[in-house]
Amino acid sequence: METLQTITDKLSISLSLLCAIHCLALPVILTLLPSLAALQLDNEAFHYWMVLAVIPTSIYALTMGCKRHKHFRLLLIGGAGLALLVLAVVLGEEAIGESGEKILTLLGATLVAIGHFWNFRLCRQQDCACPDSH
Repeated sequence: METLQTITDKLSISLSLLCAIHCLALPVILTLLPSLAALQLDNEAFHYWMVLAVIPTSIYALTMGCKRHKHFRLLLIGGAGLALLVLAVVLGEEAIGESGEKILTLLGATLVAIGHFWNFRLCRQQDCACPDSH
């Protein structure tokens, strides 16, 4: 049975990947399928909502995971990723340009996903080492 921490790890990884796909693939998709422009997926509100979803799930999953496996460096990795995502949203395209925003977003999303992937693996390893926890 999956714990809430495991579910939030997976959710944060998925949100990070969705964010990266949005940044990299959306311009190509809109070029190939112009009718999708009506959905306004390139709107800045998407970034705000993604960050608002990623922050609480990441904080919860990484904190709970670190309490279990005691590898607190993952908080630094995930925290750095979250900081980059927030910075990309706060500064925006106007201050750092479209490329700068994409770079910050992709770096942030990558760090968040790496932190959660390692967190998930360490928690799973700990569960395997302790059969009474099932």
